[in-house]
Amino acid sequence: FQQFSDTGSRKEHVKITSEPKPGFLERLSETSGGMLIGLAAFLLAFYLLFTNEGRALRTAKSLDEGLSLVVPLDSIHSISQQNEGRLVHLAGALSTSKPLFDPSYGLSIQAVKLKRNVEMYQWVEYEDSKEYEENGEIKKETKYSYNTEWKSEVVNSRNFDREIGHKNPSAMAVESFTAVSPNVQVGSFVLSRGLVDKIDDFKQLSLSHLEDPHADVTRGGDYFYHSDNPRRPEVGDLRVSFFYAGLSGDDPYLGTAARVSLQLFLYFASSVPNSVTSKYFSLSSKVTVIARQRGDQLVPYHTKSGDVLEILYPGDLSVEEVFQKEHESNTVKTWALRGAGWLSMFVGISLMTRIFYTLVDWFPVVRDLVNIGLKAFALCVASSLSLLTISVGWLFYRPLWALLLALLSIVPIVVARSRVQPKKQQ
Repeated sequence: FQQFSDTGSRKEHVKITSEPKPGFLERLSETSGGMLIGLAAFLLAFYLLFTNEGRALRTAKSLDEGLSLVVPLDSIHSISQQNEGRLVHLAGALSTSKPLFDPSYGLSIQAVKLKRNVEMYQWVEYEDSKEYEENGEIKKETKYSYNTEWKSEVVNSRNFDREIGHKNPSAMAVESFTAVSPNVQVGSFVLSRGLVDKIDDFKQLSLSHLEDPHADVTRGGDYFYHSDNPRRPEVGDLRVSFFYAGLSGDDPYLGTAARVSLQLFLYFASSVPNSVTSKYFSLSSKVTVIARQRGDQLVPYHTKSGDVLEILYPGDLSVEEVFQKEHESNTVKTWALRGAGWLSMFVGISLMTRIFYTLVDWFPVVRDLVNIGLKAFALCVASSLSLLTISVGWLFYRPLWALLLALLSIVPIVVARSRVQPKKQQ
């Protein structure tokens, strides 16, 4: 059953659906299906927690190995055969053999990557739902609202609750793309594809120096508009912007930050030595790389622990700074996966024990007490099993820490039992 209620605007309407309140057997059947999903989440948590600890310890060991073996290069412009096959550290400005072009808009830039971002002005649907019980039925009231926005992906209006008056084109006349330079170097060394992929600090390109490329394209600010009136766009109009990463040349047309750097350079150029200005005011991107030297190429380095070291950071960093950042990144990833594993286990236990809630949901007071008890049970068991799984993962690497974590895994259960005893005495 559907009931429509207009709010006086064609951009917003309310739909009310209702269905009979599910019976006991139907709710029990839904709970049984949830138990299977819960079991899958519960088992997934064990795998995630166990493998994460091995990965974290293996990565930490590989980083320590790399720190002990890395060789800082004296010069990035000469290739020493003594470093062949060794893990090397170098820092320098990026360089590319050819500029990247977008002939459709008359644009070129000397950079590692050039990204064209196309957005279309189109309808977007938002919904806000709430459920309530009335006359023995479960009713769902959904408020649909529509707004026009710039979106980089086509929004399929066929999935709208009401497409009439909110229809979007099925495709964009101009596509987004990212061009990547085929040859990227730091000094005399060529970066591997994996290192190039790490250059992703995109900045928007200023278009102020460009003219309108076509009669049906208008430049406004840092956008090209495929629109009759960019100030009042219509559904289906396009706007195009450009972003670059890994600048490999001095280009004054790069945006506010780059223009400020250029102005500073021009201001100080007369009084500051050339060596200083080239160091501090060059617009080329500088990167720090740690990888294996193979001829004139920088490629992945395989550690004895089984990991791969192929590191790139923007800026000029020392060896110690690079490995510190890598250790910090490994720590953040480890704790994020631990949290995900614990959450998966908590959700899995909650879904598997949901059947007890369904059995007593006829009695409101008992139902609320059982709900609180089930959540506390899931919290304690998930915490204990997570700690126990992590301790097993550490068993072969750090036995003493593994034993300590195994003892900590008992704490949530002991605390829960200590609270139950006084309640029984009362």
